[in-house]
Amino acid sequence: MTKEERYQASAEQILALVGGKENIISAAHCATRLRLVLKDEAKANVNEILKVDLVKGQFANGGQFQIIIGSGTVDEVYKRFIEAGGISEATKSEVKQAAAQKMNLVQKLVKTLSDVFVPLIPALVASGLMMGLNNVLTAGGLFFPEQSLVEAYPALADIAAMINTFASAAYAFLPILIGFSATKLFGGNPYLGAVMGMIMVSGDLLNAYGYGTAVTEGTIPVWNILGLSIEKVGYQGTVLPVLAASFILAFVEKKLHKVIPEVLDNLLTPLLTVLVTGFITFTVVGGIMRTAGDLLTGGIVWLHDSLGIIGGMIFGFIYSPLTMTGMHHSLLPVEIQLIAASGSFLLAIASCNNVAQGGATLCAMLRTRDKKMKSIAATSGVSALLGITEPAMFGVNLKLKYPFYGAMLGSALGGGYVTLTNVLNSSPGSAGMIGFVCVRPGDMLNFLIGVGISVVAGFGFTYVMSNMKRFNKELEA
Repeated sequence: MTKEERYQASAEQILALVGGKENIISAAHCATRLRLVLKDEAKANVNEILKVDLVKGQFANGGQFQIIIGSGTVDEVYKRFIEAGGISEATKSEVKQAAAQKMNLVQKLVKTLSDVFVPLIPALVASGLMMGLNNVLTAGGLFFPEQSLVEAYPALADIAAMINTFASAAYAFLPILIGFSATKLFGGNPYLGAVMGMIMVSGDLLNAYGYGTAVTEGTIPVWNILGLSIEKVGYQGTVLPVLAASFILAFVEKKLHKVIPEVLDNLLTPLLTVLVTGFITFTVVGGIMRTAGDLLTGGIVWLHDSLGIIGGMIFGFIYSPLTMTGMHHSLLPVEIQLIAASGSFLLAIASCNNVAQGGATLCAMLRTRDKKMKSIAATSGVSALLGITEPAMFGVNLKLKYPFYGAMLGSALGGGYVTLTNVLNSSPGSAGMIGFVCVRPGDMLNFLIGVGISVVAGFGFTYVMSNMKRFNKELEA
């Protein structure tokens, strides 16, 4: 069978197995997956879909029925899929809008956070890895007993300083990135959202990191306007205030477009939108959301510190189910706030989860007798070790079931260890084996031990369960 014939056959089989064109509301594709919104997902025959030649996995999330096919191949299958069904081509954005109609309130909230922060991940990861590289260059005792690389080789000092400047920019001006992304999502002008973010980190304001000291010393600068005393404090390292400001800005802008005459719209709408949003942010919303963010962060830290190793194990155990639902994206704002305070424990636990999925997948590769599954498990297992778990989780572990359980247990053990040793990251980064560059220099060894425990335990638990009679059927799958 030629490639073209395989593409055509797979497309026609998938179309029939998802319930036919009459069961499809919308269809698009991303780099590796078909993204479908179905009228009734119960009509889709998942077991048979997974047996289709080019299909590597399937999962449903956020109202979308997603079929993993693979980079490049998915383009060819999609073309034939929409042609066979007479379906109009849709963008990912249109599919997301269609899927949102099927979500409950919690799912919509998680989706909103995801849609705001996922586009920012490349910037945050790039900056985080640069911070990690700076840590490697400047950490004492990492390569030499009492010296850092910079101290041992002074010629590296300016390189480290330059990398540190590059790395810190995204975090110093993070509200600008969030303002752009969130305002665009809420239907406003993203450039006005970026302006609002700039205002919130303006150099004319007291830096947020000095707010606590200023409160103690009674030196908080203020504006006195119409009898109101408004604190001139920035919002560096915060997330919720700029999200709220972006929502208000988009709301105000859309209302003004409706009431301001068209001839004055381009002049007055941007002016009034920024003035009104800025005033509301600094007088009411900003302070409330700053406090809410501090309380949320404090609550998670309290649970982590109070429950200790047990809390870390519980967190590690449930991280995979969180990832399945997409709720792990809602932790990114919390992580940013934790980093701004003293460091975050979330990267270490997420890394333990991801590598545990990889260890479980590699064990499944050795234990399963299905050649197609072996091939998928080999590549996706390595990807999971590097922090990309989707192919491993949805293409192998959930399909076979027992590797997923083994990964959860492995993640729990690793999560317990990194919590016990208080491993903290100083920047967001890739949650996998290479995540060690983003943790504090003194925590790098314990981070590597923690992920090592997770890989071995994920593999080991999976191997033990693969020998249990109740899992024999999945093993043969």
